[in-house]
Amino acid sequence: MSSDETPNVPTPRNSREAVREKAQQVHAQQSRARIMRRIIIGAVAIVAVGAIGTAVTMAVTSTISKPTMSPKGMTSDGIVVQNVIESATEPVPSDPSAEPTEQATPEPSASLAAVDVHIYVDYLSPGSGEFERANARQLAGWINEGVATVTYHPVSMLTASSNGTKYSLRSAAAAACVATHSSAQFYAFNHELLIDQPEVDSNGSTDVELADLAVAVGADNPKAVRNCIEDADYVSWAKEATSRALAGPLAGSDDLVLTSAPMVVVNGEAYVGSLKDPAEFSQFMITVAADSDATPTPSPSTTEEPVETPAAEETPAK
Repeated sequence: MSSDETPNVPTPRNSREAVREKAQQVHAQQSRARIMRRIIIGAVAIVAVGAIGTAVTMAVTSTISKPTMSPKGMTSDGIVVQNVIESATEPVPSDPSAEPTEQATPEPSASLAAVDVHIYVDYLSPGSGEFERANARQLAGWINEGVATVTYHPVSMLTASSNGTKYSLRSAAAAACVATHSSAQFYAFNHELLIDQPEVDSNGSTDVELADLAVAVGADNPKAVRNCIEDADYVSWAKEATSRALAGPLAGSDDLVLTSAPMVVVNGEAYVGSLKDPAEFSQFMITVAADSDATPTPSPSTTEEPVETPAAEETPAK
């Protein structure tokens, strides 16, 4: 797992460690429960061996005919973050490794207005993790201030980069499960996946571990979330959502298509600056907001007021 070396995240380090410890405890409890279930199932299987073939046939048939399920509460394959409970108020350094200055980024309420932000993230993409670690704090502040609408779009561009486990795809589907069954905890789940990522070309977390993490961050309906993740309910949706993003246009834009992860679109304009510099991203936000709020200077009126002129004297006819 990659480590979080920047202070620019809304959750303190000890809180993240508590989440990981909670996830490990949940995993241990689930493991014990699974062992007991396997013992019981094994005993029943010995008695009812004749029914196993029928059960397997039914399961295979059900899997084949299972339709693509769509997550709830999503708009254009993304979920809007309504608020962030543990937002931070400390200044954000322009360089994540630098010491904070008195005011490294402008106050959001004074600088932004009605900014629409769409963030396309692959939970295996190092760049997605870098952007989250660098910008999570100021994004959380803007969300809580109500000066920016932030929508996260889980995508799976690195499905082939996890030793065949398809972690990129499975984690995007898991995020959709949390969004559907426990939307208030989506941000916390999304944030944990991004700041504590597996390495590219590693196996990544199992579905059970992803479900344990969802429970650890406080999922409202842990049973429904766990079943959704472990049953891979939204894997097909994750594939299709990624295909839609690749085809475009992306949400909030006229002609943009997904070319990499992360891809950040602000008021229809793609951010192409540093993923690690929160001050640069903040300036981009302010610039885009200013451009959006600018009103064109009225052009001069083409209708002139009538001007009275002396009537021409009539020339007598000769």
